[in-house]
Amino acid sequence: MQDLFIVKIGGNVIDNEETLNTFIRDFAEIKGHKILIHGGGKLATELSAALGIETKMIKGRRITDGQTIKVVTMVYAGWVNKLITAKLQANSCAAIGLSGVDGALLPVVKRPVTDIDYGLVGDLLPQDINTTWLQTLLNSGSTVVVAPISCNAQGELLNINADSVASAIAESMSVVFNTSLFYCFEKDGLLQDVNNAASVIRHINTGQIELLKLNGTITAGMLPKIDTAAKAISNGVSKVVIGNAAHIKQLVNEQPGYGTHITQ
Repeated sequence: MQDLFIVKIGGNVIDNEETLNTFIRDFAEIKGHKILIHGGGKLATELSAALGIETKMIKGRRITDGQTIKVVTMVYAGWVNKLITAKLQANSCAAIGLSGVDGALLPVVKRPVTDIDYGLVGDLLPQDINTTWLQTLLNSGSTVVVAPISCNAQGELLNINADSVASAIAESMSVVFNTSLFYCFEKDGLLQDVNNAASVIRHINTGQIELLKLNGTITAGMLPKIDTAAKAISNGVSKVVIGNAAHIKQLVNEQPGYGTHITQ
């Protein structure tokens, strides 16, 4: 099997132009098949505030009402997606920017209301991801940039957690590629102590996750990363690492001492 590197970026990587430019340069230099998935939550929050729209988060996930879906679609599928695609093109990386809507790439259903009403949020149907189209694009030499917006069968636009998108695509593509998944943000990995940047936990297995949640090591925005990372490694993805976007080349090249590695 050929190698496929799937990278999800978020946090301050997107918000800081210098950090983003450095990441894009390094990512563009990685040889082989690549998919880049992005969020853009801080920008969406800032635009919402400017428009007088309240942002609500529960367990690291955004509550998406009728006004918020317009904001996140504009930010994720518009500005951020095209900005990243343009920067990759400027770094001699043939890139195509898509959302989950395009080509029915990421089929979703609206999340049912249980104890929490997330609003216009989609749950992925991993078995229906358009892997054939992705494979065609990759084999044509394109790097695919994916925004976490899609629609259901009724054409209703829905917000998707970008970590979930990364995991689902990685799982689906692992059937045809030797797939590695990297969650990249501004920290060096999962920290034992959030106030100590050097307290990186280098390895965790899926059996340790619940304990790390209970003792407060895994909280807030790290929750969806860890949960989807564990799901990916349990469903055919060869390697899953959480680490610093500034170290993407070291992470891809498996240099020791970088990132938090998730294993079974």
